[in-house]
Amino acid sequence: MAFDLPKLPYAYDALEPHIDARTMEIHHGKHHNGYTTKLNGAIAGTDLDGKSIEDILTGLDMNNGAVRNNGGGFYNHRLFWEVMSPNGGGEPTGELAAAINEAYGSFEEFKSAFSTAAGTRFGSGWAWLCVHKGGRVEVCSTPNQDNPLMPGVGCGGFPVLGIDVWEHAYYLNYQNRRPDYVAAFFNVINWEKVSELYASNK
Repeated sequence: MAFDLPKLPYAYDALEPHIDARTMEIHHGKHHNGYTTKLNGAIAGTDLDGKSIEDILTGLDMNNGAVRNNGGGFYNHRLFWEVMSPNGGGEPTGELAAAINEAYGSFEEFKSAFSTAAGTRFGSGWAWLCVHKGGRVEVCSTPNQDNPLMPGVGCGGFPVLGIDVWEHAYYLNYQNRRPDYVAAFFNVINWEKVSELYASNK
């Protein structure tokens, strides 16, 4: 069973001015499509063929670079599109807001921690908000296309929010101003989707 490139739940230009249409078009149509195609090639004819991407990543042999990089790239980007919305921004509510406040003291302190994780990730990678069983949340970051589902990355739990800090995610619009891109990301976060992921994985 091959993986398909997920359709975006909004138009390429829907997140402007925060994320520009050309970046979205290249990011989804070229980068994510490339990870999807290479993942399918890497698992074809192996015992991973037919498994869910979550099962593939949680049981991953981290020495299998093709599946690690392309499986991570496929999963990470699929989540990234889902947790953004043209109607995003604001702050979370309900259980997720309570969990963030318990872990970080306030939404502003969480925002600072998340922005720092994204801004200080050297080179390419991701910053995450993860939920652990029992409902505790944690901010962390991973290099390249690694993610918290993978064994031994030092960042556990289930990812409910992620930001791509590879240069291809922002360079056309923000050049080397990664902090500006990270700040803009908060204007498009789909907290309803993040809360849904939190509720189903805590």
